[in-house]
Amino acid sequence: MRLLIPLPTLAVTLSLLAAPATAACYSDYKAKRDDPLRLHYGVIALNGNACTKAAAKKQIPKRIAADGWTLLNVLGVFDEAGLQERKKSAGKFYLRY
Repeated sequence: MRLLIPLPTLAVTLSLLAAPATAACYSDYKAKRDDPLRLHYGVIALNGNACTKAAAKKQIPKRIAADGWTLLNVLGVFDEAGLQERKKSAGKFYLRY
């Protein structure tokens, strides 16, 4: 039986299948809403492959603005291991956006 897929293509395909799946990425942040002034701490799941503060600073303002919130600060980025410890502090803003 003859192999119909070129060897370089097969090698690349197999290496992609063997690569680990992209880990989920999350960020915690602080936001405000004016008149009257309200503040909140939240945890959000980031989209895409970039798990950086820069990526969070681009995504978060657009998503929270739908409810009138303004991003004050991105505190950090983390994977699933950091979720549980932040759940209680984020309250109703835990993975809301």
